[in-house]
Amino acid sequence: MMNVDVGGGDRLALAVLVQYRMATAEQMHQIVSPGVRLEQTRRRLVKLRGEGLVERITLPQAGRTRVWFPTGYGVQVAAEWPEFRGRRTPRNVSDPTAVRLRAGHGLTVTETGLAFLKDARRRDDVCRPLDWIPEVHHALGGGEAVVADALLFYRRTRNEGAAGEAGAMLRAFVEVDRATMGPERLAAKVGAYARLHRYTPVPAARRRTAGVEVVQEEWRRRYPLFPRVLFVLDATGPAGIDHRITALHAAAQDTAVLGFLREVPVLVAPLADVLQGGPSAPVWRPIQTPDQQVPWFHRRDT
Repeated sequence: MMNVDVGGGDRLALAVLVQYRMATAEQMHQIVSPGVRLEQTRRRLVKLRGEGLVERITLPQAGRTRVWFPTGYGVQVAAEWPEFRGRRTPRNVSDPTAVRLRAGHGLTVTETGLAFLKDARRRDDVCRPLDWIPEVHHALGGGEAVVADALLFYRRTRNEGAAGEAGAMLRAFVEVDRATMGPERLAAKVGAYARLHRYTPVPAARRRTAGVEVVQEEWRRRYPLFPRVLFVLDATGPAGIDHRITALHAAAQDTAVLGFLREVPVLVAPLADVLQGGPSAPVWRPIQTPDQQVPWFHRRDT
């Protein structure tokens, strides 16, 4: 019995929908079971729907795309699993109206995560479906917070010199921008991540060692190194992309973020380029030097 995986595929499919919030059948197929026929993935989703664990809506536009999402019961079931222990239960994830109104951004975030998964498979790197975690919340105190569109966990297996070391465990905050806010508001996120980088709760993160008070930033409780920050730009033409990269470059000149940028790579790329060449292609621009193009795992100190 120890070799029997009872409902393993169903469990992974539900876990992905709970974690990703929403996906099309085609996206689910590529995320969960790319080695089988698409029709098998569709049958699995229909089965889970019959069990009350997932539901779907049909978008009136966009080619009548069907969007799958977990029900409240599905979220409740998955919340008991070890992989979700200690995690926030997503709000409004099972509400059809909320799913419809967020479908543009939500499906784009899913597509971005899928790009990293497919690239890792192609490169024999390690990035599994649940290594892409949307809507990761970090408090800044005073009721403020940074909520990344996604947090990526990724382990590299190749040694490519200046690009990074084999076996390196990488983490990245990913911000997916669909031009729904002005360039200045997008650029303000650089300052928000800089504040998160130096944020130290008082007195929770303070402790005494040999009579000396030690102050520790809050993020160190969760990460050995602060994740790099990746901005992915979509839903605008070349001029809009250029305006947004220019705004991010201007934000990088602020003296309040210079220390942060010396320690944490912050890169930007159009989603079209990420999808075409794969995230590991040199399509990412450091916001301090946007004329340069590097892979997303580029190490600035080399």
